[in-house]
Amino acid sequence: MIKPLLSFLVLLTAHFATAQTTTFDRQGHRGSRGLMPENTVPAMRKAQDLGATTLEMDVLVSQDNQLLLSHDPYMNADFVLAPNGQPIQKADEQKHRLYALPYAEIRRYDVGSHGNPKFPRQQKLRTYKPLLAEVIDSAEAYARLKKLPAPRYNIETKTSPEGDGKLHPAPPEFVKLLLAVVRAKGIASRATIQSFDPRTLELVHQAEPTLHTALLVENLQGLKANLARLSFQPTIYSPNYKLVTAPLVEACHKEGIQVVPWTVNATADIERLTQLQVDGIITDYPDLFATLPKP
Repeated sequence: MIKPLLSFLVLLTAHFATAQTTTFDRQGHRGSRGLMPENTVPAMRKAQDLGATTLEMDVLVSQDNQLLLSHDPYMNADFVLAPNGQPIQKADEQKHRLYALPYAEIRRYDVGSHGNPKFPRQQKLRTYKPLLAEVIDSAEAYARLKKLPAPRYNIETKTSPEGDGKLHPAPPEFVKLLLAVVRAKGIASRATIQSFDPRTLELVHQAEPTLHTALLVENLQGLKANLARLSFQPTIYSPNYKLVTAPLVEACHKEGIQVVPWTVNATADIERLTQLQVDGIITDYPDLFATLPKP
């Protein structure tokens, strides 16, 4: 009788310890895209200032195998200025592919002075696409300076079968480069690797089984079909926020999978999702975190 009782107490203690340490995950999308130039050091710092627990970001690879922050595999004409300060024509975007440029050249492009017309509240300032290593160093130092909690990192691999060898290296090389940075910076315990591409998640899980992974979803195939794309269970199921329903959240939680939807930019949607008991949100506007209950 004593042994089963001890086992029960151990499980109960673990349950309460988990409950006490689990907090609602406040993720700043591309740092704080609605407020600062996306995927830049200023965007990450703004997110930290506004209470983000996790810095969400996209990564790609330069011609010289440097891992840098960027959502687009080329210079986006909507908001990027060429090194000479001139706008890039939409028809010429493919001439400015990141995987065809060394990082020293990529850094010369201005990704903030023009502003993004889709985000009128975004502050305009001259800035650049930084290396992932630089972003991590900056966020860690900023947290210490401001006496903020050490940030978590949600890093998306921007890969697709169509882009292999053209817009980015194939998944084995991509994941090798990414994990090298994560290991070198000592953030594995605070990092999540997310992707729409299950190939990269499989490789991450094979190399680092304890590293958190998130499956990004925007299709209508449903939970079972999407999870079947992986040979393992991801830490997080991350759908477009419009796909989140009470049965979906319940099914994920039953399997021990967290639900963190993207990209939630309206207070009403945040309220609906928190009522559904999602485990976090990803937003372009980290100032909306002020509408959430205090952690």
